[in-house]
Amino acid sequence: MAEEKKKRDGFGSKLGIIAAAAGSAIGLGNIYRFPCEVGNNGGAAFLLVYLVVVLFLGIPVMLSELVIGRRTQSNSVGAFKKLAPKSAWPIVGYMGVLCGFLIFAFYSTVSGWTLEYIVKSVSNSFQGKDLATIEQEFTAFHDMGWRNVMWQGIFIFLTGFVVFKGVQNGIEKYAKILMPLLLVILIVLGVRSMTLPGAKEGLAFLFKPDFSKITGKVLISALGQGFFSLSLGMGVLITYGSYVKKSDNLTSTAFSVVLADTAIALLAGLVIFPAAFSFGVKPEAGMGLVFNTLPMLFNQMAGGYWFCLIFFVLLAIAALTSTISLLEVLVAYLSEELHMKRQWATVVACAGTMLLGAFASLSLMSNTPFTIGGRSMFDLMDFVSSNILLPVGGVLIVIFVGWKLGKQKFFDEVTNENIIKAKLKKIIFFIVKYLAPVAIAIVFISGLIK
Repeated sequence: MAEEKKKRDGFGSKLGIIAAAAGSAIGLGNIYRFPCEVGNNGGAAFLLVYLVVVLFLGIPVMLSELVIGRRTQSNSVGAFKKLAPKSAWPIVGYMGVLCGFLIFAFYSTVSGWTLEYIVKSVSNSFQGKDLATIEQEFTAFHDMGWRNVMWQGIFIFLTGFVVFKGVQNGIEKYAKILMPLLLVILIVLGVRSMTLPGAKEGLAFLFKPDFSKITGKVLISALGQGFFSLSLGMGVLITYGSYVKKSDNLTSTAFSVVLADTAIALLAGLVIFPAAFSFGVKPEAGMGLVFNTLPMLFNQMAGGYWFCLIFFVLLAIAALTSTISLLEVLVAYLSEELHMKRQWATVVACAGTMLLGAFASLSLMSNTPFTIGGRSMFDLMDFVSSNILLPVGGVLIVIFVGWKLGKQKFFDEVTNENIIKAKLKKIIFFIVKYLAPVAIAIVFISGLIK
């Protein structure tokens, strides 16, 4: 067993861990979903609640997953097999693998759109077009089903290229490059957006809270955004935690990842809201804001050609850092539980995702035959993963840590066997055992009601 552990790949540095885990958390959801949620839920009021949620819920749940992964040095399925042998708990690991597979399948569809829009930006195809024309072209692009599948396939190939190289030489190496690049691009775009005429209104919307707008709906939306944004409940952080050295501080890692994720979401808000208010566009347009409205906004800006191109490169980078982590969940499972060589596991996982993902892409065409129960396969995959598998997996993970793994083993892991101090360990464990299951259950129930 000791020999097997020596051969196992892992992160080579603390920066690599944070960059990779933050890359998993930071994705398209930060760039378009977070501003949309802010726009739909009272602006700064939502932001305030969201910050409380990620601090008091996000960090404890993330730490729980990291503890499970590092304690076992195994993938999401193998971890539960080691900690609770001859029990039903490994089902939670299988749920994580399935969830990662489904999310990668439909997420790669949207990721492929970023490549299409990079090409459009390079050719300056948005020049002189109004919002209605850009929206029509977006719909027409969906109807070119196999063009969507082509871009999706290219994106899956790029993801596989990184994961194929392993944890340290692939995931960690490219995360260290991509994450700082993403940060720089967001800062450049944010500065430009904040210098637009009327940008102050957007900043006030984002940072000046109206406490009367804090409602039950805002609380539930903030819980949902924080939970899904941080990649909780899908096996990613268990898998990444298994690559963390025994000498690294898990608590500071969790805090660093949450801080990075929140900072990127705020920067995205600084890019979008000042620009939206400057040009009189409603900030709650969601995905349409990114793929329809923003190109029109860039079209009206000085230097808009370059800012449009930079923005969609940014989107592609954000998407790639997330798809890498989703693929790694599948590859770790195939290589460790089914004993495939890592390279073959990567090929098999990419091929399977491409097959299922193609149906997700083709289901977005007008009059598509790829529907189930009146839902497109894209929407069905999104619903099953986001509203069922993720929250159920998250609830079961914190219940497992709080009630099965227990306080002492949790403390042993976060203190590195009493080598380092973890002053907040008692508070965090209390949240994991009692508060987190209730909070995540609220998100789950509200998602089903919707």
